[in-house]
Amino acid sequence: MEQQVILGALAIGVGFAAAVALFVPFVVVSYRVRGRLSATRLFVWFAALVYFWAIWSYTLLPLPSPETITCAGTNLDPLRFVDDVRGALGPPRATLTDPAVLQLALNVLLFVPLGFFIRLLGNRGIPTAAVVGLCVSAVIETTQLTGVWGLYPCAYRVFDVDDLLMNTLGAVCGSVIAVLIPRERRGIRAHVEAVMPREVTRGRRLLAMLCDGLGVLFAAAVTIALRAGLLYVLDDREAALGETPTTLGMLSACAVWLLLILGTGRSVGDVAVQLRYTGSDLHEPLARALRATAGAVGFGLLMVMPSPGTAAASTFVLVSIIVTLTTEHGRGLPGVASRQDVADARVRANGARAVPSIRRLGETLIRPQSPR
Repeated sequence: MEQQVILGALAIGVGFAAAVALFVPFVVVSYRVRGRLSATRLFVWFAALVYFWAIWSYTLLPLPSPETITCAGTNLDPLRFVDDVRGALGPPRATLTDPAVLQLALNVLLFVPLGFFIRLLGNRGIPTAAVVGLCVSAVIETTQLTGVWGLYPCAYRVFDVDDLLMNTLGAVCGSVIAVLIPRERRGIRAHVEAVMPREVTRGRRLLAMLCDGLGVLFAAAVTIALRAGLLYVLDDREAALGETPTTLGMLSACAVWLLLILGTGRSVGDVAVQLRYTGSDLHEPLARALRATAGAVGFGLLMVMPSPGTAAASTFVLVSIIVTLTTEHGRGLPGVASRQDVADARVRANGARAVPSIRRLGETLIRPQSPR
C-alpha cells in the first residue's frame, strides 16, 4: 500500500509540473477555441495530466534492480481471460474477489478515464477512444515486453494480449460515460464565443499577469543552456554554478518581453487571453515602454537585483495584484503607468467588432432550424 501511495504522489507531482509548464499554451488554445478559460476545464485538464503520468507510474514503476529481476512470460491467447473468469465462477463474493476477475476489472477501469478525457477535452468519440486506447496499451505492453526497450535483459512484467483488449474496452466505456456530460460542456457546439468580444474582467487580467510571470520564468530557462555550456564546453565549474548565468537568463527574458511589447503593444499574457491596451495622451513608444516596465519586465529586473531584489519582486507582485483588483477593468500598474485602458483584442480601435461575419455564421449554426 505504501508503494501505491508513493506512485500516486509521484503522478500528482509530475502532473502538476507538466500543468505549470503547459499552462500558457493551454490558455492560448482555450481562448482561441472556446473564447474563455473555465475553472472546470482547467481542473479536467490538470486531472488528465495526472492521469497520464499515473498510467506510466502504475504500469512500469517501480523499476527493479537488473540483478533481481525474474524474466516474465507472455500470453498471446486473446481468449484466455474467458477461461480465467469461468474458473473464478462461484459465490458472488468469491467471484468478485478472485484475482483473475480483479485483474480484468482493473485493466478496464485503468483506461476508462482515457476515453472520458478524449471526448471531453478532444471532442472525439468512440472510434478515436478505441484506437487511442489500443495504441497506448500497445506502447505500454511493448515497453514491458522489451524490458523497457533494452534497459533490462528481459521483460520483468508479463506481456498479455488480454490487457490490450481490456484496456481498449475501458477507453470505449469512458467515451460512453462522457456522453452523459451536457453537449455544450463537451465543446461539441460551435464556439461562437471564441471570435466574439467579451467583457474584460479583473480575473482575466490576473490570468494574463500569471501567464506573463510564468512566461518570463520559463524564458529564463536559457540559464540552463548557459550553465551547461560553461560546465561541459568551457569546463568552468565555478562560473557555471555562479549567479552570472541566472542574471543573463532573466535579462534575456526581459529583453524578449520588452521587444514584444514595443513591437506589438501586447505581452504574452495579453495575447494569451485576447487583451490589448488602448488610448493614451503619451506617445505610443513611451506608453509601451512604461507598460513593459510596470509589468513583466519590471518583475524580471527586480528578480536579478542584488538583495533584497527577491523581496522587492514579491512586493511588486503584491502591489500589482492589488492595483489590478482596484482599477477599472483591472488595467493594473501597466495601465496606470501608460495612462491606457484595457480592452478585448477582438474589438477594433473604432469600437466595431472585429469579426461580424463570423458572428453571423455562428448565429446561423446555433439558431434553431424550423422543420421542413
